Amino acid sequence: MSTLKQKIINLILLPIESLGYNLIGVEFMHYDILKIRIYIDNINGISIDDCTKVSYKISKLIDIEDFINVPYNLEISSPGLNRPLFTINHYLNFLGQKIKIQLHSKFQKKYKFIGTLKSVKGDIITINIEGNDKVFALNDIKKANLIHYF
Repeated sequence: MSTLKQKIINLILLPIESLGYNLIGVEFMHYDILKIRIYIDNINGISIDDCTKVSYKISKLIDIEDFINVPYNLEISSPGLNRPLFTINHYLNFLGQKIKIQLHSKFQKKYKFIGTLKSVKGDIITINIEGNDKVFALNDIKKANLIHYF
């Protein structure tokens, strides 16, 4: 995990929890300027008002700490149906579900894989892809999401 991401998590975790929400994860996207997306959740789901409340509280903290040296946009979001997976516990909670992963580097000439999350052992996950089990280390995964088809 990047130092900046860890600094942000350390700064915002308790304030988010004090508002009654769970921090799901932090994601960086690089466009013209850095976008910092923070995923929150709670038992009742997340509304726009919830996102606004969290944004108001943590944007002040981030500004006061002043450790982000580039222009950025802060976005607060619910995990949504295609929920991102950040931690071992996220993977454990969704065993048997369809997921999509994107790797940092190619494996068998591909970066992206879709399959059913079969097992989690330590920091290794097994995904069944078209009847074949593939094993991935969590450190090799750049991004992972649940997949919901309608």
